[in-house]
Amino acid sequence: MNITRENIDALNAVVKVDIAKEDYSNKVEEILNNYRKTANIPGFRKGHVPYQMVKKQYGKAVLVDEVNKLLQDALNKYLTEEKLDVLGQPLPKPQDNLDWDSELLSFEFELGLAPEFTVDLKSKKAITQYTIVADDKMIDEQVKRIQEQYGKLVSQEAVEKDSEIRGTFKNEEKGIENTVAITLDKFKGKATEKKFIGAKVGDVIELKTKGLYDDDHELMHALKVSHDEVHDLDIPVTFTIVEINKRELADLDQDLFDKLFGKDAVKSVTELRAKIKEDADKQFAQQADQKLLNDVTEYLVENTTFDLPAEFLQKWMQTAGEEPMDADQAKDEYEKSEKSLRYQLIEGKLIEDNNIQVTIEDIKGFTKER
Repeated sequence: MNITRENIDALNAVVKVDIAKEDYSNKVEEILNNYRKTANIPGFRKGHVPYQMVKKQYGKAVLVDEVNKLLQDALNKYLTEEKLDVLGQPLPKPQDNLDWDSELLSFEFELGLAPEFTVDLKSKKAITQYTIVADDKMIDEQVKRIQEQYGKLVSQEAVEKDSEIRGTFKNEEKGIENTVAITLDKFKGKATEKKFIGAKVGDVIELKTKGLYDDDHELMHALKVSHDEVHDLDIPVTFTIVEINKRELADLDQDLFDKLFGKDAVKSVTELRAKIKEDADKQFAQQADQKLLNDVTEYLVENTTFDLPAEFLQKWMQTAGEEPMDADQAKDEYEKSEKSLRYQLIEGKLIEDNNIQVTIEDIKGFTKER
């Protein structure tokens, strides 16, 4: 076996693998002899099938399989020994009418090589690391949300500003009839809210869809219409009130604390607020870390320039996935993933240059912090 490499340029190479018959003939013969011992062919006793008959029936398939194994092992070993940093996988050049009976089989593989580059960590502009702290207002809002979530609904005679109302939107001409639960704070503007205040079960409120909600998705859900139908929808609808409730806030007592955090983990409102702040600060710290990572990634990708074997990668992507792609699809996919690939290469370069290692203890410590 002989392996040679031709460097097309700094990012592309072709590896040629020559496999002689003696590289695989003994192995092929061994496998065929094993087949001979176990083959069940009509007219012959098991283990007495003529070798030439087995070879004629199975020889080509065994040969192809063994050559492919040799190719894979040889390529992997070559890439490792030569310390070639390749992108994607070696791409075999197509061959028409390959003569498997030849004394010498030759195969060529295209390689996409990782570029050589340096990373300048001296930023020309400061990258901000944010520290976000949960303030009293935020904690107050979270406490109220908890009380609402664990509170109970109490029936009301008439609609108030904070009522939860169940009713049916209807427009006969458009075939709209949908029963939903609503709250007045979702409506756009005060005029709609005023129509509801004081209304009772059975009352019918006349509304216009245009300007009813800030968000078309809210209107789509309320009327149960499609995404296409809701855009620029301007029709009259009625809302018939079926049920009026008010959410009674849950008491901030030990029963609630135990439901939230486990028995006796929190014993007072002060401890509840401290726990909410602790959890919020952890969440904000993770978000701030992610923001910093995103900003650093953006900076490194924008300020570290190098070329990629784009043509090779697009060709490789056409056959690398579960579903084959045509050239245009591969180009689109490459453009979507190019930024991520560039960052992976930069990240790998930084890890290598700075000998960065992550130990099991590092992982355990990080997990505990989270």
